[in-house]
Amino acid sequence: MSPELIRADTDPVGRSDRPLTITVDGVTIAGVHGQTLASVLLAAGRSQWRTATAGGPRGVFCGIGVCFDCVANVNGIPDIRLCRRPARDGDAIATQSRADRGAQ
Repeated sequence: MSPELIRADTDPVGRSDRPLTITVDGVTIAGVHGQTLASVLLAAGRSQWRTATAGGPRGVFCGIGVCFDCVANVNGIPDIRLCRRPARDGDAIATQSRADRGAQ
């Protein structure tokens, strides 16, 4: 998974992007339809959005939905794997911490 967003006008595939916006902890971030939530965050320069029980930062690790390091609260639902969830216009992401919920 690349952290770089390739602009549609320079992409050799010739796609036409449909923009979308999400909010992460109240901050608006732009993306395009077809991206996962994790790829929108990575393209915006965010590499972490969860804190482990021991306090360490977490973001994308495996990128295929196996490790659960990239989970966050999406539209009020906790523990959504952002590497697997397609971004939808208006999604609201809140970072989460296992320390707040106890070890799980």
